[in-house]
Amino acid sequence: MGIGASIFLIVLGAIFTFALDFEVAGVDIDVIGWIFMIGGALGLLFTAFIWGPRNRARIVSEPAEYRRVEERTEI
Repeated sequence: MGIGASIFLIVLGAIFTFALDFEVAGVDIDVIGWIFMIGGALGLLFTAFIWGPRNRARIVSEPAEYRRVEERTEI
C-alpha cells in the first residue's frame, strides 16, 4: 500500500466516523470508519519505515572499460 492509498483510507475513515450520521441494520458505521483509519495509519507507517528505505537504495557500479576495436581490410 502506498502513501496515497493510506491517506485515502484515513480520509474515508474520518468521513465514515465523524461526518456520516445514518444507521445500517447490524453495521456500526463509526466502527467501520475507525477500522479504515487504523488500516490507513498502519499502511502509512509500513510504507514509511519498511518499504521506504528499500526504494532509496542506490547501487553505484564502476563504468565498463572501453575497448577500441579496429577493423582492418588486407588487400
